[in-house]
Amino acid sequence: MNMDSPRNALGNTVLVSFLFACVLCLCTWSVSLSDPLSFSFYRSQANMKTSKFPADELELALERVSTPNKTVIIAVVNQAYVEQSAGAETTMLDLFLESFWLGEDTRPLLDHLLLVSVDQIAYEMCFFKRLNCYKLEAEGVDFGKEQIFMSQDFINMMWRRTLLLLDILKHGYSFIFTDVDVMWLRNPLSRLSIHNESVDLEMSTDHFNGDPRSEKNPINTGFYYIRSNSKTVSLFDAWYGRKDNSTGKKEQDVFFELMDEGMLGRQGLHARFLDTAFFSGFCEDSRDIEVVITVHANCCRSINAKIKDLNAVLRDWKKYKATRAEAASARGDVTVPLRWTGHFGCLDSWNNNV
Repeated sequence: MNMDSPRNALGNTVLVSFLFACVLCLCTWSVSLSDPLSFSFYRSQANMKTSKFPADELELALERVSTPNKTVIIAVVNQAYVEQSAGAETTMLDLFLESFWLGEDTRPLLDHLLLVSVDQIAYEMCFFKRLNCYKLEAEGVDFGKEQIFMSQDFINMMWRRTLLLLDILKHGYSFIFTDVDVMWLRNPLSRLSIHNESVDLEMSTDHFNGDPRSEKNPINTGFYYIRSNSKTVSLFDAWYGRKDNSTGKKEQDVFFELMDEGMLGRQGLHARFLDTAFFSGFCEDSRDIEVVITVHANCCRSINAKIKDLNAVLRDWKKYKATRAEAASARGDVTVPLRWTGHFGCLDSWNNNV
């Protein structure tokens, strides 16, 4: 009778176990590579100190879109951003989503986007588009209509947004916050310090003064990355705590006042300010389409004007991609000069109600 010896049986068991471990590692590596956001954050996962938080609705929503090290992308919408007005070609939300479709290495990032709706119509539209949705309750306040820049309703909505973002930090999640009027033309992870734990905050600017450490940069809270830790929670607590003593000021103005008073230094908080060459806007265009990452419709007063000019941005981007592809196929110079279309709708918005 031919029977395996105990030594052979043990050897076979070890071999099978080794092969199973290899397959498991390959599967894990494959998943990481298919998700650029998750892969970029994976290195710091082992250093994260996870803390348990009650499983409220916000926690469940954040957990659903989070990367392994608890980082998410947050955007806020209302009815005016999701419904097409009579004078508009499309909606702000549709332009925002189209930029992820057209951008370079941006489509997988939608898996980590949590779209926060401040009214029921926006919430229903979010679900209709099969996105990751969260309903922000705001009792007794109608945030659904268009909030004209610097109107009292606009200011109130910005402060309600700030309170939500503070809550997200307290839940232990770091995030990239983006306004919906920001076009994502390239994946921003290569330019953000997400895996550099010495940086707590990176914020966009209306005009970049050349020094990424200078707190004199005119900030814009429409796009930034912030790491969840005790320093940033304290900063946002102090920021929101000034709401009732800042009549007539938007939350961005109050944040700049905190910086001017040295709050970042007192908190031991390390901040960087983003170069408009990469994170640009209508206040200051990027001079190089070869490196631009985002385009923000800042320095603009109304939604219709933003839609008009952001449509032009995406047309310029599609033209650039087509020209680059033609140059590459012809084995010619792939450097494609481009002049952005003028932001005429936004310029007119300051003089007219458009």
